[in-house]
Amino acid sequence: MGPHLDDHTDSALTKLARILTGTSHKTDPSKESCLRTHRGESVIGHAPVQTVDDLEVAVEAAKRAQPAWEALGHAERSRIMLEAAEALDRSAEALAQLVAHEQGKPLDGPGARFEAGGCAVWMRTAATTPLEPETVVDDDSGHAVLNYRAIGIVGAINPWNWPALIAMWQLAPSLRMGNAVVMKPASDTTLSVLAMAAIVNQVLPEGVFTVVAGGGEVGAAITKHPAFGKIMFTGSTPTGKSIARDASDNLARLTLELGGNDAGIVLPDADPKAIAEGLFWGAFINTGQTCAALKRLYVHDSIHDEVVAELVAFAKNVPMGPGYEAENLLGPLTNRGQWNIVNDLVEKAKADGATIALGGNPDADAPGYFYPATIVTDVTDESELVSEEQFGPALPVLRYTDLDDVIARANAVDVGLGGSVWSSDVASAREVAARVQSGTVWINQHGTLHPLVPFGGIKSSGYGLEFGVEGLKAVAVPQVISG
Repeated sequence: MGPHLDDHTDSALTKLARILTGTSHKTDPSKESCLRTHRGESVIGHAPVQTVDDLEVAVEAAKRAQPAWEALGHAERSRIMLEAAEALDRSAEALAQLVAHEQGKPLDGPGARFEAGGCAVWMRTAATTPLEPETVVDDDSGHAVLNYRAIGIVGAINPWNWPALIAMWQLAPSLRMGNAVVMKPASDTTLSVLAMAAIVNQVLPEGVFTVVAGGGEVGAAITKHPAFGKIMFTGSTPTGKSIARDASDNLARLTLELGGNDAGIVLPDADPKAIAEGLFWGAFINTGQTCAALKRLYVHDSIHDEVVAELVAFAKNVPMGPGYEAENLLGPLTNRGQWNIVNDLVEKAKADGATIALGGNPDADAPGYFYPATIVTDVTDESELVSEEQFGPALPVLRYTDLDDVIARANAVDVGLGGSVWSSDVASAREVAARVQSGTVWINQHGTLHPLVPFGGIKSSGYGLEFGVEGLKAVAVPQVISG
């Protein structure tokens, strides 16, 4: 059994439970599943196990609601979305408590309160980002204006690592452009998405946004359903490829944010002490469970040992423990399967002669899925810890001496979500960044996202952009009025 919830947490969760009960589907208790936490698999709540039949009900509701929602126009939709952002602000602490208990990330630092607050920020930004008609020709040859209109119904499938926030990344721009949304959350973090939905559905018109909390068969039905003109998915590359195949029959538009294996390159002029904190959080935010986290670090041989020493020194002072305990800044992995993947990759690296500079010694018998922050050296690009996405708190650090060679090594993988370059000379870093094959390259930071800055991957990391004006366009269809 996990620890008893304290009074403050119990109150916050009870508040959300009341919201859920008042606005969600009525559920049959016989069809409910227990969601078990990372901490000893104790039950924190129950979520409905819905079916493809429930999906059909949601689709029909979306069909009825969407035309009127689109007809409101940008100004009125934005006004309602701003009210939804206010509702998210009011329930932010309760949502954060739920995310911390269900997903595992700590309340503070770049954790559950950051995620809950981000939901309101992204809703508010999507509501207020200008998207004006674009006059593309206006001369003696003619007049043509490019507009963007709603697609209709968006199907959104989200992951368990940032459940409420990634759901909001899919929801907010879709709403702004006049679409209705039907969403399937990950089974590990169903409550967090249901709670976020219940909060905003206090404001949104009925049927505009529905969550269908089912298993894989519901997700598969969304990708094949002819009612969806757009599918948004964040998750693994193999699943993304399957979705692309399924959606092709209906020519549904796609935004696929898939796996990554982000490389960081530390140039020889970097200050090891100055960059240690940024490197650490670039790799270990959300205990490494972030698609665009720093997953392999290349450091010039002349400063390699110093960078490793500074990283280890910083990491030793970052407390790990249950996310709902305020002092912790690192939490557990969300599920046993991910714990096994990380442990297996580190053990294979050790067997191949790697050096464990920090961590690598989990207590497999302890309650919860805690894996210590682990820094690994003396590995090669062929090590699975380097070539595979670990999606957890284990960072391999590799030496290099030649710049052209290390750029080629960074680009050698078949994914390209993010990357970073670290240097005291920003101009030089930007020149290197332009040669890195990834959708985003950060300078002296890694994984930092901004609601106005487009984000998306290349190669097998998927395609389509989110955030900002480009993110609005991605959930709309262009229409040119010419003449």
